[in-house]
Amino acid sequence: MALDDMQEIRAQLIPAVKDFVRKEVIPKAAQHDEEDTYPAELVDQMAEIGLFGMVVPEKYGGMGLDILTFSMVFEELSKGWMSITGPIGTHSMLAFAISKYGTDEQKQRWLPDLATGKKRGGLALTEPSGGSDVAGIKTSAMHDGEEYVINGTKQFITNGQHGNVFLLAAKTDTEINPQHKGISAFIAEKGPGLSSGAKLNKLGYRGVDTAELILKDYRISSDELIGGREGQGFYQIMDGLETGRINVAARAVGVAQAAFDAAIMYSQQRETFGRAISTRQSIQNMLADMGTKIHAARLMTNDAARRKDRGERVDVEAGMAKLYASEICGEVTMDAMRIHGGYGFIKDQPVERYYRDAPLMIIGEGTNEIQRLVIAKHLLKRYEV
Repeated sequence: MALDDMQEIRAQLIPAVKDFVRKEVIPKAAQHDEEDTYPAELVDQMAEIGLFGMVVPEKYGGMGLDILTFSMVFEELSKGWMSITGPIGTHSMLAFAISKYGTDEQKQRWLPDLATGKKRGGLALTEPSGGSDVAGIKTSAMHDGEEYVINGTKQFITNGQHGNVFLLAAKTDTEINPQHKGISAFIAEKGPGLSSGAKLNKLGYRGVDTAELILKDYRISSDELIGGREGQGFYQIMDGLETGRINVAARAVGVAQAAFDAAIMYSQQRETFGRAISTRQSIQNMLADMGTKIHAARLMTNDAARRKDRGERVDVEAGMAKLYASEICGEVTMDAMRIHGGYGFIKDQPVERYYRDAPLMIIGEGTNEIQRLVIAKHLLKRYEV
């Protein structure tokens, strides 16, 4: 799509998303969060807007958005309620993997329904024994004629209950070294042998379902091996995770921005000793730091997105954006709570929800401890002597 066309779409889509957030998401977020109920009506409305098809090419019924616009949508949604990004987050990673690596038959079969939200997807990667160590997954996929038989358990799966098709990582070769070369990626639809397990009760990121996936003698056609080649799953999923880390960074920017907006408005209304607390230098210093951090995080996120759109490898830049944006999100939401004082600690104000949601971005899509190791490893390669 031409740059001018993308800019025109962005100019129409982002205001529409903002309007949806203001009219539909914000009024319902607190109740869904408190009761931990799935926002089915909001998810259906996102499907109507076309958000399930953001990364699906136009020829298959999607919007064919660039990653920059994609990340801007995630930021706007997160300003209202970060959980609402969940149903389209890992769904988009599945759609991205099929769009880029799938066979023509796989694209024709899956992408139209993923674009409309008729099929709703997720990423089945993390396991009870670990998440960031992708090469160490235990789920196995063994050949049996024209099928694979898959056994294993996946953990912390967004859309685990309400999704029906998943980008599934499994070991098709358990002997090869290094281990990651034995990983293959499948398009796995729920059915006999693939079912949801327990829904997890979470600190934040409530409302959206996070659950186990259980695979017990799950049979899948070899036609659902992405790209038709074994041993490519690690690379396909890592490519998708670059996009995933950009969207997590964008979520963090959105939550931090919402917390900052609430704090700066409250500081001008709240008075102590006859003066608005916004006139106090200590509060002004906090606001200055909060605004600066958010601006820097947004610039890093947008830079990673633009690089991805240019076809560059962005494992470092996406990792940096995710690392920095999630860390400052935690800091900004805490500072927003401190500015609100006691009112920030009660559920009458949304800042306590922002504070509870912030840790997801620190942990999700690879913990920040792992991100630092990955970033350092690649930086050292760049400066190798």
